[in-house]
Amino acid sequence: MSSNNLDQLYRQVIMDHYKNPRNKGSIEDGALTIDMNNPTCGDRIHLTLQVEDGVVQNAKFDGEGCSISMSSASMMTQAIKGKKIDEALQLSHIFSDMMLGKEYDDSIDLGDIEALNGVAKFPARIKCATLAWKAMEKGVSEEQQQN
Repeated sequence: MSSNNLDQLYRQVIMDHYKNPRNKGSIEDGALTIDMNNPTCGDRIHLTLQVEDGVVQNAKFDGEGCSISMSSASMMTQAIKGKKIDEALQLSHIFSDMMLGKEYDDSIDLGDIEALNGVAKFPARIKCATLAWKAMEKGVSEEQQQN
């Protein structure tokens, strides 16, 4: 597949998650709640996580922002549901490395998240793409400190 076709496919995946976000909303009872924003471009996220026995049972987000930040949040919530906390954090580190243009463990199937790979070419957009992931890391860290 040519580079242009692949870029077009990735754009379609990103726009699909933006226009039809997965896991949009919030979890009410006993959920971890994390609010973060990216003042550079106005993105904000309200992330709620339901963690039981070290496993992310559910993840939902709400917020507003650019297509990159909202698509990334949609993809992230899909990717971490059903994962152990350490697996979710490992995905976050892989994603961060990918955003920074570093080598990353490509043996793990990233699914739709791979579509955000091109964001690394635009340093100003990296914070947009990583906002939801940083929120998840913050929430998990706070949860681990409490227990």
